[in-house]
Amino acid sequence: MPKLPLIAVDIGNARIKLGLFAVDCAAGLPEPLRTLSLGADAPDFERIEPRLVDADRELSWWIASVNRSAATRLIDWLRTGRPGDRVVLLACDDLPLAVRVERPDMVGIDRLVDAVAVNRARETDRSAIIVDVGSAITVDLISAAGEFLGGAILPGIEMSARAMHQFTDLLPLVPTSDLSTQPAALGDSTVAAMQSGLFWGTVGAVRELIEQLGKTTVAAPQVFLTGGAARAVAELFGGPTHYAPNLTLAGIALAAIRK
Repeated sequence: MPKLPLIAVDIGNARIKLGLFAVDCAAGLPEPLRTLSLGADAPDFERIEPRLVDADRELSWWIASVNRSAATRLIDWLRTGRPGDRVVLLACDDLPLAVRVERPDMVGIDRLVDAVAVNRARETDRSAIIVDVGSAITVDLISAAGEFLGGAILPGIEMSARAMHQFTDLLPLVPTSDLSTQPAALGDSTVAAMQSGLFWGTVGAVRELIEQLGKTTVAAPQVFLTGGAARAVAELFGGPTHYAPNLTLAGIALAAIRK
């Protein structure tokens, strides 16, 4: 268990999310005491002090990253500005998780720390499905024994919108970036038709993946959703769902506490 106050860092393709956790997390899913979100392209690390941490207090930083350049920038900033802090870049082998896929080291660390968190939150001996709505959307299955079994990855709405614009001559860049607003299914213009396809196509894909993954389990799995727009669309995926906005940060904190 880390002896210093713990900062969990989730570095994604678009955002860097940080959470301050107590090192003596109680039973259940830990929640951060404070959080901060930064853009990944040009993060203003100076916002971390004093909004999240005290400048003169040593800390333990635990980082899960799928964005190598952003992780490098953060680590360089920490080495220069906070040389006394402990910094750990998490890898698959650092996690208290059995990963039952061909190449565990090639699975996104965000998917794995989500599984660590869900293993703390799910009902005992019941499988679970994790839907993480980010730049890419992941839908993963956790066995009743707590093993990560794999899942599916599909583009998020913003990624799909950019692809349609980039790879066609006339389709515009649709002004939508997440699943938080439900458009009409019947689009009465090119833009409205694109918004309908992007939104309802994504919802339908996730709903179908939940159904298909559920067919591989003995009992219906619990469904956990995380990511910026997950709360807004939770009811659209069908069946009871559990919304956990800080699931990834919680998984990082749990991995740190076990070390």
